[in-house]
Amino acid sequence: MAAGGAALWRRLSAWLPRGRLGLAALLGRLSDRLARGRDRRARRSSWLLLAPLLAPPVPAVTAPPCSLCPKGAHRFQWIGNLVPEFGISSSHVKVLSSPAEFYELLKVQIKSAKQRVVMASLYLGTGLLEQELVDCLEETLEKSLQAEGPSSLRVSILLDYTRGSRGRKNSRTMLIPLLQHFPEQVRVSLFHTPNLRGLLRLLIPERFNETIGLQHIKVYLFDDNVILSGANLSDLYFTNRQDRYVLLQDSPEIADFFTELVDAIGDVSLQLQRDDTVQMMEGMVHPYQGDKVAYCEIANRRVMEVINAARTRQELLHAQTFHGSQQGRPSLSQQSSGCLKPEPDTWIYPLIQMKPFGIQIDEMVTETLLTEAERDARIYLTTGYFNLTQAYMDLILGTRAEYRILLASPKVNGFFGAKGVAGAIPAAYVYIEHQFYSEVCGLQQEERVRLQEYCRAGWTFHAKGLWLYLAGSDLPCLTLIGSPNFGYRSVHRDLEAQVAIVTENKALQQQLHQEQEQLYLCSGVVSSATFEQPNRYVKLWVKLVTPLIKNFF
Repeated sequence: MAAGGAALWRRLSAWLPRGRLGLAALLGRLSDRLARGRDRRARRSSWLLLAPLLAPPVPAVTAPPCSLCPKGAHRFQWIGNLVPEFGISSSHVKVLSSPAEFYELLKVQIKSAKQRVVMASLYLGTGLLEQELVDCLEETLEKSLQAEGPSSLRVSILLDYTRGSRGRKNSRTMLIPLLQHFPEQVRVSLFHTPNLRGLLRLLIPERFNETIGLQHIKVYLFDDNVILSGANLSDLYFTNRQDRYVLLQDSPEIADFFTELVDAIGDVSLQLQRDDTVQMMEGMVHPYQGDKVAYCEIANRRVMEVINAARTRQELLHAQTFHGSQQGRPSLSQQSSGCLKPEPDTWIYPLIQMKPFGIQIDEMVTETLLTEAERDARIYLTTGYFNLTQAYMDLILGTRAEYRILLASPKVNGFFGAKGVAGAIPAAYVYIEHQFYSEVCGLQQEERVRLQEYCRAGWTFHAKGLWLYLAGSDLPCLTLIGSPNFGYRSVHRDLEAQVAIVTENKALQQQLHQEQEQLYLCSGVVSSATFEQPNRYVKLWVKLVTPLIKNFF
């Protein structure tokens, strides 16, 4: 991994134009931090090297260099070197708190959509609540056909192929009626990882084949309103499975970006047909029958085109706004809208991670944030599945900020009570947690790095992300929210997306603070006594197997 950190630095250096010393210095220190974790990593089992052999990485395809343009002076503007920066008013951001609120908002937004509905998720469930969502889509599509003139409403749904095809009644069978009734308006794309192919694809049974790689992005947009979340389209996520959700209202540039991103992934995915068959778009390389390297290069190119085109558009917009304000006149966008928009006090950065395609932006940004967190800064990090990458663990243990890490207790783990081998996964997470806690104690870092377990009767826990509090501040100025879990799968196997939200607005900072507090209030602090409880007993076979399989869940 130390070599990987150095390689990451070399790859990023190639992205940066000469003179970009600030970000170059940050990334140089990131490489140093990763290298200093080498001794701790050497003590871990070499069995961890076996899992990636099943899915060897494709060569990274480099991106074009980036350039800065005039922007606000907030300290995280370096993220804009890698991704587009969207400046908005904090009044357009709403933080949701409950599954029920999330579900009701989905229905309201679907019913009010006029131009586009774009939904990306791991899967769509098959229960009554999910059927109600499909009924809302059907009703909205019917209404669009009854309006005067040709309908302009388009519905695009992106799911994972393996998860969406599980069982006889599945995501595909739920959506086929929409394809049959509205063939010109509805598109359903099913992403199939290029790493599941050949003999491996034939031998691995249903459910287990999902461990190789998934479409894991969760974004739901309706016209110019965007919901970012870690929640899937399933009844548990609408009732008693706690996650995170943020609504970005009246944000056309952000909605355009995620529409184009979902379209790009959809173009390299299998297209669901009205007879429940699937086929690739004409001329597209097949993900598991065609040449793997060629497929991954095409996918990389399509996704990076979206990112770079959005960066270019936003830089032009920033330049217009900057020069217009210098000369005392409104920008072109303000002139066309007929009103002066308020100066942005909040910035949205989309962070994409698609390691199978050689795209590692989210990993780069997350590692840099952890590296540069100053002494007395506080980072609240939460994940439903505590299985951090070695690089993230090394940075947490080797940097200066205080960490409060929220994870699922065994009873609120999504695999608790599962049948077969999956039923042992909560015990595997306990074992991973205990190992990390022991390392924290061995380094005498218990006060600086604290683990807390979410526990709520009748609920499961799926929230993920982080909140960053600068030294001396009682409110967060940055949050990450989206699909990544900070684990090996999120970094290396799956397609992931989240956003960094940076804000100077106290009211929005207060919303984010309350969201964090509400989640952490349902938790207890982990101590040595935690692992002495009878329900924390981990069988020997689980301890032996966990190092072999931890990179798959």
